[in-house]
Amino acid sequence: MKIAVTSEGNTLSSNIDSRFGRCSFFAIYDTETKHTEFLENPAKDASGGAGAAAVQFVAKQGVSKIVAGEFGGKTLPLLDSLNIEMISEKDKTILEIIKRF
Repeated sequence: MKIAVTSEGNTLSSNIDSRFGRCSFFAIYDTETKHTEFLENPAKDASGGAGAAAVQFVAKQGVSKIVAGEFGGKTLPLLDSLNIEMISEKDKTILEIIKRF
């Protein structure tokens, strides 16, 4: 299973980013291989529709769960329609979150 975590940076010691659609990076963690890959969020500087674009981006990565500080109202039905579980978490590092899985 793959899990996306919003991240302020591109290391395991980076903090979770509170913003889903405009986070700096997505940490993609594969629970089977225990591998973590950091991908820059292509929607972070979008003039509009960042949440929807971020949903499309993480869906293409094959994730089944997303951990973020908060999710925008427009992203909730999109993620729900794709059967991607949303988990809200704050004030933790990427490594702390990954250890939970």
